[in-house]
Amino acid sequence: MKLKTLSTAILLATVPMTGVFAAAMDRSGQSIAAFLQPGNYFEAGISILDPNVSGKEAGDYQALGRSVPDMAEDYYFPSAALKFQPTDKFSVGILYDQPFGAAAEYSGNNIFVSNGGETVLPQAILNALGQQRIGEAVAANLPTALAANLQPGIDGQVSLQAQQLVADGQAPNQQIAEAAVRGNGEAMARIEAGVTQAITTNVTNAVTQQVTAGINAVNASLGKGQTKVDVDTQNLTLLLGFQPNENWNIYGGPVYQTVKGNLSLRGQAYSLYNGYDASIKETGDIGWLAGVAFQIPDIALKASLTYRSEIEHSVDAVETLSAASGLALIGVDPVELLSSKGQTNITTPQSVNLDFQTGIMADTVAFANVRWVDWSSFSIRPYKFGLVSEAVGPLPAVNRPNGFNLVEYADDQISATVGVGRKLSEQWAGNLSVGWDSGAGNPVSTLGPTEGYWNVGLGMQFSPAPNYFIAGGVKYFMLGDAKAQTGAQAGGDAYVASFEDNDAWAYGLKIGYRF
Repeated sequence: MKLKTLSTAILLATVPMTGVFAAAMDRSGQSIAAFLQPGNYFEAGISILDPNVSGKEAGDYQALGRSVPDMAEDYYFPSAALKFQPTDKFSVGILYDQPFGAAAEYSGNNIFVSNGGETVLPQAILNALGQQRIGEAVAANLPTALAANLQPGIDGQVSLQAQQLVADGQAPNQQIAEAAVRGNGEAMARIEAGVTQAITTNVTNAVTQQVTAGINAVNASLGKGQTKVDVDTQNLTLLLGFQPNENWNIYGGPVYQTVKGNLSLRGQAYSLYNGYDASIKETGDIGWLAGVAFQIPDIALKASLTYRSEIEHSVDAVETLSAASGLALIGVDPVELLSSKGQTNITTPQSVNLDFQTGIMADTVAFANVRWVDWSSFSIRPYKFGLVSEAVGPLPAVNRPNGFNLVEYADDQISATVGVGRKLSEQWAGNLSVGWDSGAGNPVSTLGPTEGYWNVGLGMQFSPAPNYFIAGGVKYFMLGDAKAQTGAQAGGDAYVASFEDNDAWAYGLKIGYRF
C-alpha cells in the first residue's frame, strides 16, 4: 500500500477545524501538519464558527433567575502555510494561524447588562455594607466629637436649667442656680447622657448622609451597555527541519506572536467593575517550538510530537473605571490608586500536540490528534484592575486578601480527535471524525462560559489534478454545561449564572497546492 494511493485521504486529516471551539481561549489547534507534507507545498484555509451559548442567572443570583440570551459571537480565522524542500535532508516552512482568542457580547435584561438604575451590589448586600461603613465611621469620629463637644454641651444644658430655676423663683440668681444643678448628681447624669446621645445622633446622621451620598454617587456612575470582549492573537512560525533519512524529521524554530484586545464589563455581576473598560493595543513577542516526526511512507504511517513554548507579553493597557469613586466607601483614595501606572503581563500558554495517522486498508487512512494546553498556569490581571482588586479583596464579601484576576482557569485542557478518511475516486475523498475536549475547569469565566465539548465532523475533498485540491468540512459541537463566575469568585464555588444545553456549528474551507 503506497503513499500515492492514499495522498488524497491523508490531506483530509488537515481540514482547518481542529480547535475552533476548544477550552478557554484555544482556537486554531496550532497544527504543523502542512510542514510535514512531502515536497514543496502551499495551503490556505479559513474556519468559521457559529455558536449558541445562552443561560440564566443562578448561584448568587438564583432568586432573579432571568434569562441570558446567546452571548457567544460568531467569528472566523484564517490559516496559511508555505513549505519548501530544497534538499532531501533539509526543509523550511512558514506557518500562519490565530491560535487564541475570545469573542462575546451579552444582551437582554440580566446581571451582565447595565441599562441604568442598577446598584453596585444587590440591595441587601449594599445595605449591609452601608451599615458596616456607617458603624466604622461613627466609631472613628465619635471620640473626637465627644472630646470637643461634650463639656460645652453639658455647660449649655446646665445654664438652660439654671435659667429656668431663676425664672420659676427657685433660685435668687444664675450663679446659685447653676451651682444647685451641678450639685444634683442625678440631674447631671441625665444631662450628660442626653448630651452624649445628641452628639452621637449628630455624628451618625452626618456619617449616614455622607455614606448614602457616596453610594448614590457610585450607583449613578456605573457603566451603561453590555459586557463584551474581543481578543485576537496571531502567530507567524518559522520552521527548519532536518531529515536524516526518509523516516525521521527533527524540526524547530522561532514563533512571533501578537496579541490585542478590548473588554467592557457591565452589569451588577461585576459590582464595582460595572463600567470597567480595557483596551490592549496590538503588541508582539517571541517564543519557539520544537518537535520530531516519524513516518513509514509505504503504509502511510506518520506520527509527530510538537511542543510550543509559552510567550510572555508586557503591554500597556488603557483602563478606565467609571465607578472608581466607590473606593472611597472603603477608605481608599481612588485618584491616588488609579493615577499610578504600570504594565500588564499576559503569558500565552505552552502546549503539546501529538498527531498520528496510518493506513488501515487500501485507500483508507485513520488519523488522531491529541492536544494539551497549560491553561491552569494562565491568568490575566490588568494593572489597574489588579490594584482595585487588591483594595477590595480583603472585604468580607469578597474574601480575596491578595486580590484576584480578571480571567484564570483551574485545569489544563486536553482534547482529542479521531477519524477515518477514505479515497472515494480519483478526484474525491471524504472523512468522518469524532472529537472531545476536557474544558479548563468548572466554574469558568463569564467571558467564555462553556466546559469542553463533544463533536462530530464530516469532510470532503476534491482534487481536479494530482497536485492541488479543495477541501471543506463541517462540525457539530455539543458544548458542555458550565457555571459562570466573575474574577472575584474564581477559585471558589460561588457563581452568578449557569449555561446549559448549548451547541455550535463550525465550517472549514482549505486549498492546497504542490509545486
